[in-house]
Amino acid sequence: MRIPAHAVCTAIRDDIVSGVFEPGGRLTEEVLARRYGVSRVPVREALRTLEAEGFVTTRRHAGACVVEPTEQEAADLLELRAVLEPLAAARAARRRTEGHLKVLRGLVRLGQERARSGRGEDLRALGGWFHETLAQASASPGLISVLTQTRHKIAWMYVVTAPVRPVDSWAEHGAIVDAVARGDAERARALTGLHADRAAGSHRPRVRTSQPAVNTAGGRH
Repeated sequence: MRIPAHAVCTAIRDDIVSGVFEPGGRLTEEVLARRYGVSRVPVREALRTLEAEGFVTTRRHAGACVVEPTEQEAADLLELRAVLEPLAAARAARRRTEGHLKVLRGLVRLGQERARSGRGEDLRALGGWFHETLAQASASPGLISVLTQTRHKIAWMYVVTAPVRPVDSWAEHGAIVDAVARGDAERARALTGLHADRAAGSHRPRVRTSQPAVNTAGGRH
């Protein structure tokens, strides 16, 4: 059975994010095809998609390589998320379904229970599902796509530490859901913006190069 290119793309992206393939490392079609048990055709398609997403670049005489992000590019991602997540929350307040609300409330309940009991091992995953569901509730395919790529890249470029007070963090999640449920777009936007600003403080960059990005203005950062 032929494995679709999008599945191969997901596998390669996950391995880049988790550090299996390090920044600057070569990505040869033959090695990747053997690793994932596929032909070179879906690998080639996957690499083109990952290049468009900014995870892969093509170098003369080297072929496909993992991008080496700069410190400025990493910082820009947190700023981008701080703009896009409040926008998604505002749209969710206008477009969410009862199904979205049910999932969001369930995630908040689980997060608050685990935060109060000190069981923090699941909180990061729960937080990821919360923000993914909030984005889905925006019913904006383009916005959802950009936010998904942004989250993948943040997971790749940053080590995220647990919040000092997870109970407070999950109280913020609960307040966002309340605003979305009431259809209060501006309050949902404002609360999500504050939450994103606070969350940014728990991110520590793991960027390994300070070289400037190709085709961008400015000098070294």
